[in-house]
Amino acid sequence: MAFGTSLPELVVTSEAFRRGNYAIGTGNIIGSTIANIGLILGIVGLLMPSVCTVPASRLRLLENALLTLAATLIFVLFAVRGFFDFLSGMVFLVIFALILYRMLIHNAEMVSSSTTSIRYPLLVTIAGLAMVVIGAELLLAGAETIATILSIPPLVIGLSMVAVGTSLPELATSVVAAIQKSPGISIGNILGSNSFNLLFVIGLNSLFFTIPVPEMKDSIVMTVFTMAIFVLFIRKICETRVWGIMLLGAYLVYILFVYGIV
Repeated sequence: MAFGTSLPELVVTSEAFRRGNYAIGTGNIIGSTIANIGLILGIVGLLMPSVCTVPASRLRLLENALLTLAATLIFVLFAVRGFFDFLSGMVFLVIFALILYRMLIHNAEMVSSSTTSIRYPLLVTIAGLAMVVIGAELLLAGAETIATILSIPPLVIGLSMVAVGTSLPELATSVVAAIQKSPGISIGNILGSNSFNLLFVIGLNSLFFTIPVPEMKDSIVMTVFTMAIFVLFIRKICETRVWGIMLLGAYLVYILFVYGIV
């Protein structure tokens, strides 16, 4: 589910790199990772403040949160070099494969035996992929136009507008899961999406492009937001809505900072 909701990030980022607009591409990945935590997880915290008090999901979510933090730290470590290249891509993809294997092995019991059948699954899949590609083209073209008209740096557009736009599937999935009291799906979708974006999307594109890294301050902010996930596991905090409000407030301050308002 996390990989499916991250498909817009993959398509938009890959298309941005193909066009040579590396600032929007990397900004989208970093911005989406921050938005998934600050915006989406903040909303989930408001809707379902007891998200990590469910014994059945608590340990599993903690393990996956640690894997997401590891993916973030690996991304930042390679970002210090100033660029992502073929070597970076190979390392990212190998580590992503190992993380995915661990998730599959340790969470095998979570796989549901019930399935929902739909008519013409191949046709629906192709149509869905086509709409994602078309939507990505429109989003990227619109973002580039806005950046030109308003004289906004492409990196800022990638960190904000494009990032939020490509994170809408994660928002819809996690919010619906929170309303239905499904913490595993709600939080797991966010954690999996972040690992997918940082390791697979950047790793895959690094095999074909040498990708310059933007200023490290945004990667540092992303790491801080990722570490904020672990507040979930402090029961007295996660049982209130204060944590969700703080995440949303921090994300708002970050966006204002990106645009130079604060």
